[in-house]
Amino acid sequence: MRSNFFGNMEQGQQLPGHFALQNSKMLRIHLNGEVLARQGSMVAFQGQMEFDYEGSGGIGKFIKKAVTGEGVPLMRVKGQGLLFVANDADDIHLFYLENEGITVNGANILAYDPHLQSDIQRVQGGGMMAGGLFNTTLQGTGWVALTTHGTPVMLDPSRAPTFADGQSAVAWSTSLQTGINKTFKAGALIGRGSGEAVQISYQGQGFVLIQASEGPTVPTHTH
Repeated sequence: MRSNFFGNMEQGQQLPGHFALQNSKMLRIHLNGEVLARQGSMVAFQGQMEFDYEGSGGIGKFIKKAVTGEGVPLMRVKGQGLLFVANDADDIHLFYLENEGITVNGANILAYDPHLQSDIQRVQGGGMMAGGLFNTTLQGTGWVALTTHGTPVMLDPSRAPTFADGQSAVAWSTSLQTGINKTFKAGALIGRGSGEAVQISYQGQGFVLIQASEGPTVPTHTH
């Protein structure tokens, strides 16, 4: 897997170069064919392009998306030229998969190559009773662009026991073993909880990408 996080993206001459950062907040795609991107993420384009709604990819994926709430609303962009995409001025990070997989929080997906295989899978040890932890898995060879709210940190679970809030965990290696760590205490029943009752645990060789946020907050109503 190639990424600036691993210091091996400098060898980009060996990679298809159609994904590139225009800046830290905007992705530039040299399009000559198709790409899948988050609906509404296009901010500009040069050339000839068509934008179509992208379905769930079959009834099985549609049901998974409806039941779990996981996944990302996608559009399929076809054409030739330069496509610029962004999402709420979030930071953008590129990964190039080389016949491998990555598990991603669907809310953090910005764009990826359409030939990558995608699926919605349950986090090991986490069912609906554990908070309904589901994520999107992308596998194959190609580009993936992810967004983070703020500057993220890359953690190595092989160095120490590693735990993360389910909304802060942006992505991790599919090779990792995951589980659910529960720190719920009886005091939470009387309003004395820490607010950190459940985390995802990680073990093995690989990485976990953590953003500096637990997701967007809901503004307080003023009326």
